[in-house]
Amino acid sequence: MPEKVLFVEDEQDLGSLVKQYLETKGFDIDWYDNPKNALKAFRDNYDHYGICLLDVQMPQKSGFELAENIQTINEHLPFVFLTARTEKKDRLTGLKIGAADYICKPFDIDELALKLKNIMKMTSGHVATKPQTSVFMIGDLLYNREQLTVTPPDKKITKLTNREAELLEYFYQHKNKRIRKEEILVRIWGENDYFLGRSLDVFISRLRKIVSKSEKITLSNVYGAGYIFNIKEEEA
Repeated sequence: MPEKVLFVEDEQDLGSLVKQYLETKGFDIDWYDNPKNALKAFRDNYDHYGICLLDVQMPQKSGFELAENIQTINEHLPFVFLTARTEKKDRLTGLKIGAADYICKPFDIDELALKLKNIMKMTSGHVATKPQTSVFMIGDLLYNREQLTVTPPDKKITKLTNREAELLEYFYQHKNKRIRKEEILVRIWGENDYFLGRSLDVFISRLRKIVSKSEKITLSNVYGAGYIFNIKEEEA
């Protein structure tokens, strides 16, 4: 997966500072202070980018609108919102759009760099514990990582979001074991946060609907202790 970062921030001083600092950390940054110019650049070179870092409050087009435009070109590209907004509704809007993270100003730039690296690592396919093939069985569900689809025994294909796919793979990697909610949040979202926890509840609900079509898989709550993704083994 490409490693270039598309960074869109209209504040000149902050944009220049973040770009320079991230470059010292090894990032390849394309910085734009105008969302329309950024979108044009992305359309022309969409296969060059591995992640987007977007300010929310910008003239001409908000970061939310820009993210939705980008998703029409590449729906699986991860993006992070950078914003001075702290309202709950704005944070939830970002997460509903599918943001990998939502970082409020002022922020620690070292923490930002670490989060970007973690997100890019998770979405690059370089995590050693992930299965190396693109299509494989999870219980009796046929999972296609490239197309982000799950086909249950009834053959009715379900399309997954990138976050749902990450969550499904994480459960599969830890099948038949108790997994704490905090572990999932830190591993997939990068931090344990109340609002992220609420977002996780939504994704868990969606996954339950998917695995309900399986004859071998159950996704159960362990009260006060997390979840168990159980796969019934084949009888000898």
